[in-house]
Amino acid sequence: MVKSAYLQCVGGASGDMLLGAVIDAGVPVKELNGAITTLGVKGVKITEQAGQRGGVHGTQALVEVTKRGRQPHRLEEFIHLTEESSLSTSVIERSCAIFRRIGKAEAVVHRTSEDGVHLGELGSLDTLVDVVCSVVGLESLGISRLYSSPFPSGSGVIKTSHGILPVPAPATSALFAMARAPVVSPPGNVPDAGEMVTPTGAAIVTTLATFSQPALNLEKTGYGLGSRESLHYPNVLALWIGDETGASYVTDLSLLETNIDDSTAEILAYTQEQLFEIGARDVWFTPIQMKKNRPATMLSALVPSDLESKAARLIMRETTSLGVRVRPAARYEADREIVKVKTSVGQVSVKVKAIDGVNMAVSPEYDDCRQIATKKSLPLQDVYRIVQQEAADQLLTP
Repeated sequence: MVKSAYLQCVGGASGDMLLGAVIDAGVPVKELNGAITTLGVKGVKITEQAGQRGGVHGTQALVEVTKRGRQPHRLEEFIHLTEESSLSTSVIERSCAIFRRIGKAEAVVHRTSEDGVHLGELGSLDTLVDVVCSVVGLESLGISRLYSSPFPSGSGVIKTSHGILPVPAPATSALFAMARAPVVSPPGNVPDAGEMVTPTGAAIVTTLATFSQPALNLEKTGYGLGSRESLHYPNVLALWIGDETGASYVTDLSLLETNIDDSTAEILAYTQEQLFEIGARDVWFTPIQMKKNRPATMLSALVPSDLESKAARLIMRETTSLGVRVRPAARYEADREIVKVKTSVGQVSVKVKAIDGVNMAVSPEYDDCRQIATKKSLPLQDVYRIVQQEAADQLLTP
């Protein structure tokens, strides 16, 4: 079984809410403060406070800075401190990836190079602590995979060092766009929901999480409390932790269909390639009969919901279609990973399918098999057969 976690962004997502969630799920505050010490930063610590938002009890994490004077405040300083620390390799790599994502988003917002980015509020020690300690907390809980619900957009405006900004803030919006993250209206379409996702929260989640809901054998739940109380929704971030059953239930998909009776095969093939290029999960063709018994082709594309309009426009631009049917879709997905195996014909990449933590099937990768068949002057079907058998012997449970 794989230990995984799902973030239910009920009241949004921020760095301190994620810290509160991992503390509430069982990570000792002492361990997180130890990570701060490892960074070599003095005069800052995390404290916890039990509380309630709406009807939900949870933990609020507070980052307290007690030392006055010069403190690290630039991304390159955050990255240097993290890389020079004795934290685990995975914590260092993930934390630095989050910092670099923040830098890219800020560069987009301020229309400058990453070297010229001014972080404003994101240059505070809170950002360093929120990022590194959130990653430390998730590792401490033994979480291998992180998933997330769609982000609530929030609404209204906020005051910042850059002036009054719309919600979500431009940096947050840039992070959403970079990850093509799904974004939904605030709970109940509240017109004054305020900021529900902070740039730090968006950076952490878009770097570490996949936007789908896995099938979990739920073990425990932690609730991180936000700083505000809302009359319309509980301002909490829920962290569900459990073992994956091997079949993820993926929502937020759209199925696009259109009937085409006057297009060449080359045009259809090109359209399929373009749809895969923009991120379609699957594209296929079905032979159909239209009015007056004319043979035709139905083009179907399964895409993430946030790509729905882009895919529809692509189909109408590249084909003779005058309209595209759309309906929401969801599907169960088995776990899959690509691994390299040594076989009697050479090293080959194979796709491994797993259900309930058990490897069920292997599928050789075409490009590797084709290369071996060409190099060794072997029939491609023989290479497939050899790799299939030997990979199954190595990877599948008897």
